[in-house]
Amino acid sequence: MAHQNRFRNAGKKKPARPNRAPAAERPAFEIPARKPPKVYGKPFTLLEDEQKNAFEYRSGAWVPYAMSIAQCREEGEVKELPQKINKMTRYEVRLPVN
Repeated sequence: MAHQNRFRNAGKKKPARPNRAPAAERPAFEIPARKPPKVYGKPFTLLEDEQKNAFEYRSGAWVPYAMSIAQCREEGEVKELPQKINKMTRYEVRLPVN
């Protein structure tokens, strides 16, 4: 019985690579500068009602907040919390520290 060759590619030559331009002629690869990491402040809780108005808890009461949740998402980190309060959605917001 004939012996089977398990290494079929052993006797074959690989095709030659195409000629590449010398390093001096190739354009230099530029590494982009890294952005500094954002530093966020302490998280705080906001409520959003059905009309997309935002409220924050201050001095024992829920008062209107200056920014909407959509604006907070653009500037910082916003995480929706699972519990709802009086049909309002709770969000945890972290804005960047200046």
